[in-house]
Amino acid sequence: HIGPFTFLAVRNFIAVFFLMLVIAVFEIRSLKDYWQKWKDKKLWIAGLLCGIALFVAAGLQQVGMVYTDAGKAGFLTAMYIVLVPFIGLFLGKRPTYMAVISVVLAVVGLYLLSCVGVSQINIGDLLLIACALAFAVQITLIDRWVSKVDILRLNCVQSLVVAALSAICMLLFEQPNITDIVSCWLPIGYAGILSTGVAYSLQILGQKHLDTTPASLLMSLESVFAVISGWLVLNERMTPAEYTGCALVFAAVILSQIPTKK
Repeated sequence: HIGPFTFLAVRNFIAVFFLMLVIAVFEIRSLKDYWQKWKDKKLWIAGLLCGIALFVAAGLQQVGMVYTDAGKAGFLTAMYIVLVPFIGLFLGKRPTYMAVISVVLAVVGLYLLSCVGVSQINIGDLLLIACALAFAVQITLIDRWVSKVDILRLNCVQSLVVAALSAICMLLFEQPNITDIVSCWLPIGYAGILSTGVAYSLQILGQKHLDTTPASLLMSLESVFAVISGWLVLNERMTPAEYTGCALVFAAVILSQIPTKK
């Protein structure tokens, strides 16, 4: 019914209003501190950086899903768990041998997911792989800033950045129609409140109180829920090769996060 950037813009504007309301309710007894905390420069720097990374990731994901199904999209997006340790290379952290093995498994799984039975790779698959890289950057940035700024405000600012950038792309590349947007109120509201508002806040909270290994491992379960939801809600079916590819990608996701001795 609506374009990918229209979906992103509306859902993130909804998330911003939802988060501002939640923050106001939590801090209703200290309204002076409420406004003072919004003036934190570190908050806006962190929100801008995380928001740009999230916009690139979510934008690639939404456009990629135009060309592929939800189950495959969930598994390809989960590749960020494999990529996170390798981004650490640029931060002076060497990946373990288990991380190297996981990449090999993931490549084989991606081949089974994207290449078996087709003469060329689906453009949606390539967009979702790029999306995984952008999500890996966003997760790394969250880990960098999570202990320095307010959690709900960080999610609110990054959602505002995503909404603004998406609105610009919406006006440039799409023709938004208020009737079409209203007709999609339920999935847009779900994505805005529960996915962007609640889930991303819980991600940031989890990364503040957990090491990145268990946090990333738990977040990787989105790939399992994606396939199950695609089957239950959208009646999607996958070939045996694609199921095998999903299993290998998920195995790679798990193995990449298993702690190993030096």
